[in-house]
Amino acid sequence: MMQSSLYKLAELFIAFILIPISFLLKFPLWIKMLMGTLGFVYVVFVLLRIERKKFKIASHLNWTHFMKRISIQLIGIIVLTTLYTWFVDPSNLFNVIMNKPLLWMIILFVYSLFSVYPQELIYRTFFFERYQSLFKNKHLFIFFNATLFSLAHIFFGNGLVMILTFVGGLLFAYTYKHTQSTLLVTIEHAIYGSWLFTVGMGSMLGFPS
Repeated sequence: MMQSSLYKLAELFIAFILIPISFLLKFPLWIKMLMGTLGFVYVVFVLLRIERKKFKIASHLNWTHFMKRISIQLIGIIVLTTLYTWFVDPSNLFNVIMNKPLLWMIILFVYSLFSVYPQELIYRTFFFERYQSLFKNKHLFIFFNATLFSLAHIFFGNGLVMILTFVGGLLFAYTYKHTQSTLLVTIEHAIYGSWLFTVGMGSMLGFPS
């Protein structure tokens, strides 16, 4: 039953549309955290027991090509976000890394391990494994994945966050589609997100400052 198209569509709607939108409603934070935790447990269960996915580092990964591509993309991100912060919010430009370097290191570690990895496991590994077969058009599938990844950040109530996460979603979906590696897409996500926190845009993305 859990492999039927109808079940997967219902699963997709509840997990990736209904629940993210529900977080806009005002109800206790502990309930939202419980929903997120149970959702993550469900994802891991489905991947391991239903999809028979094995968590291991693939030996075929092309690290050279991966690092070259994200380095080029990161340069563009650095230039654009530095200019944006300089003009829009200059007081926060590199504020945390210059004034609270220990906090900066701790937050980046916690963020990469406990935020980025679960996000990529859910929105790339799980999403691709479960729903890619439902789409004939692969470009539409990547667009849809990026759109739902952006929707997951709607509770921030910030249009720029929605745009950034949509663009990020496109990049991450592209990486996962071509590498099938949760590790690589997690590294990419962590690098971009860490830079946004470093340059001074962390407050709008929920980073402590």
